[in-house]
Amino acid sequence: MSVKLQDVLTGKEENYILPFFWQHGEEEEVLREEMARIYESGIKAVCIESRPHPDFLGPKWWKDIDVILDEARTHGMRVWILDDDHFPTGHAAGRLKEAPRELRRLYVYENHVDAVGPRNNSAFLISTLPYIPGFSNGGTCFAVIAVKRDPDTGELTDETVELTDRVENGKLFWDVPDGYWRIFSLIESEHGGDSEKKDYINHLVADSVRVLINTVHEAFYERYREDFGKTIAGFFSDEPGFYNDKDTWDYNSKPGKKDVTLPWCAEMFSLLEREFGPNYKRYLPLLWYKGGENTSRMRYSYMNLLSRLYAANFTEQIGDWCREHGVEYIGHVLEDGNVHARLGCGAGHFYRALGGQDMSGLDVVLWQLKPGFDDIPTKGFAGESDSEFFNYGMAKMAVSLAHLDPKKKGRTMAEVFGAYGWAEGLKLMKWITDHMLVRGVNYFVPHAFSPKDYPDQDCPPHLYAKGKNPQYRYYRYLNHYTNRLSHLLSGGTHVATAAVLYHAEAEWSGEFMYFHKPVKELMRKQIDCDVLPCDTIVNGVSVQDGKLLMQDESYDCLIIPYSEALPTNVLNRLHQLADLGLPIFFVEGLPSRSSEGDLNQEVLERLAANGKVKVVPLDKLAGRLQAAGYYDVFVKDNEPFLRCYHVNHLDSQVFMFFNEHPNKEIITEVVLPVTGDIRFYDAYTNQVLEAESVIEGDRSVLKLNLPASETIVVIAGLALDRIKAAAKRMIRGNLITAIEGPWTVTTATSEQYPSFIPWIKLDNLSDLSRPELLPAFSGTVRYETDLNWSLSSGKQAVLDLGEAFETAEVYLNGVSSGIRLTAPYRFDLSELLREGSNTLAIEVTNTLVFETPDFLSRLGQLDPSGLLGPVCLYGE
Repeated sequence: MSVKLQDVLTGKEENYILPFFWQHGEEEEVLREEMARIYESGIKAVCIESRPHPDFLGPKWWKDIDVILDEARTHGMRVWILDDDHFPTGHAAGRLKEAPRELRRLYVYENHVDAVGPRNNSAFLISTLPYIPGFSNGGTCFAVIAVKRDPDTGELTDETVELTDRVENGKLFWDVPDGYWRIFSLIESEHGGDSEKKDYINHLVADSVRVLINTVHEAFYERYREDFGKTIAGFFSDEPGFYNDKDTWDYNSKPGKKDVTLPWCAEMFSLLEREFGPNYKRYLPLLWYKGGENTSRMRYSYMNLLSRLYAANFTEQIGDWCREHGVEYIGHVLEDGNVHARLGCGAGHFYRALGGQDMSGLDVVLWQLKPGFDDIPTKGFAGESDSEFFNYGMAKMAVSLAHLDPKKKGRTMAEVFGAYGWAEGLKLMKWITDHMLVRGVNYFVPHAFSPKDYPDQDCPPHLYAKGKNPQYRYYRYLNHYTNRLSHLLSGGTHVATAAVLYHAEAEWSGEFMYFHKPVKELMRKQIDCDVLPCDTIVNGVSVQDGKLLMQDESYDCLIIPYSEALPTNVLNRLHQLADLGLPIFFVEGLPSRSSEGDLNQEVLERLAANGKVKVVPLDKLAGRLQAAGYYDVFVKDNEPFLRCYHVNHLDSQVFMFFNEHPNKEIITEVVLPVTGDIRFYDAYTNQVLEAESVIEGDRSVLKLNLPASETIVVIAGLALDRIKAAAKRMIRGNLITAIEGPWTVTTATSEQYPSFIPWIKLDNLSDLSRPELLPAFSGTVRYETDLNWSLSSGKQAVLDLGEAFETAEVYLNGVSSGIRLTAPYRFDLSELLREGSNTLAIEVTNTLVFETPDFLSRLGQLDPSGLLGPVCLYGE
């Protein structure tokens, strides 16, 4: 039997869940109770977060950490630590406030004045204004550059004049030549960006980042070094980034945006001089304004240097410190709105920004994922939400990093559930979990356990809520499910047939296509892929037998989203890979130049002439791959909401299928690259079930029936040889009777449960949130009626509740027949029914949104409340 399969079937799977445990300075008994509730819910790790704690790194903080670690040791739990006094990481607990200038954040910005010539003896007042919050960033002018403008368009040209040495006492004296000119003052300042981050570290400077390490990491090591690598698992960075834009949530903040301060450090002068030569300052205005062929070169070079400095001095430095001290380093940056390849609240380059960590990471909050909205934008917290990226880009990008970086060991962490409001219950949580699992995410940070008194307004839902959350008692079922699937999908070799190029360098260089555009086309046809950055393409892959090899991964082809320009070394490498026999598909066209600005005609012509290089329209991409045989799983019908993830273990093949649509059933046939015995595995019930399949050559055809939002795992291989008997997958069968009541209805809040209070008798089931019923009730509603049964009706009896909102537990004659978090709400009553009259009780538990209709829940589509039915009994 497969070790992984045996582990989950015998309850020996590892823990893959580490929820945020928020700290506000609560009393000891409160902390111990919350830790007990976390452990009770099937979780064996926490991530401690100051939210904020009133005495971070002070006596009360350490007393609270002592308590949490004591509880963790008692329960065999592991503890992660969010590495600052509040998010985003980088405040260093306020230690930068009085730090010397060389450790503080640094920016570069421009002021300009326009001139027209010819005009001799002109003068311009260009002295830098003093720092005035909200008006002037102050600072020191290090260069004055005049750039000639196109007389028709006003754009900058390639003609520049260095004027720095003509400035006297803040006044520029210059004989203006013929034409229109723009005179730029280039200024370095410690002021700028998001004013709330003014006392943050400079992620580009190693000594500045060291302040964070010395303040937080070293303090923990000094006090708890014996726990490092044991109870203390490591540190978590939350949403670090540049935050160089006063418009913090402008996700389009990047070179080319006017009137913005840009991240800077003293080392940038020498690095840019190495790239451009001694006249590099003449090109710096191109970071804000378009002008001539050097625009692309300057913007690409700046972003390339900046993202490498961030990686080396921030992420890699902290990661190295953690590994040297026996712990690990995890976390995530902001990915929203494609800012993962930009500035502002971004970190410049997703793969470099997380390169030093021991897991890849991402987060989904604020209704960024909404079931059914896979590409149509929806209203988000900060404007329109890019559904296409969140569905087809975010998780795929993060999981790909885990596949390509050996130290990550295939591990990807997702922070989930946060700031959806009290409307989010276990049903939506399971959908989000499945969305992540089927893309390869295998570690989860639920957001969050808060020991504050209910209702804590800070980004609900809260999973326990001081005992007020009525679904908490069922939360462990989701966690067991999550741990089983995470365990089963971890540790093997991921199977994908395509690699897609990450678009960051292309975006920095000119017109481009988002990488998730081709990923979307592939995923809708069940063609799995990884997303690889240029750094990996240049230095981390090889070709063997026409396949692209990267770590343990193997791909049939490489896909390049449209890129007007790519770095010269990438263009050369693509030609080499094609020469080695790798099929390369350029979507919508070949590049027309390099990122460095030159045409590089020879390389471009060689690419165009290579027989392994094809240009394909985006909407034809998936079909071309299928026609070429570059697929692993083939679905006979068009099922754009069916997702698949394939992992190869030594003795088994594991396929996870997820119907991502919230309302539509999928009935189809799937062709799998396996033969022999095939079984289903239901991770919720933890059962191996029979599957109906037919062998066709070297493949098997499997019938797949997935209700809306449902998952199933398919297992094939030697692992099944020792499983002698398997249960059948539960089906409804033939209708025996509709159960129409009347229903005796009682209610219980979370604190009252299981003591129910009589409410009413209902002849017909309906939405209890209607104004005339129970519009403000959050808790459990119990529906009771009699059920008559004759043994002549058959041996199998399945109760289907129809629609229920949302967690349902069924009792027959006082015995529970199971719990369902989501549809289909089917319960096997075969062993519980007795001849004659039976007492049927159905408990349905809703969410806290009815009692507490919070602001965040306004972004969602609210479900009804209670049991809507129709309730029917089926049998064979």
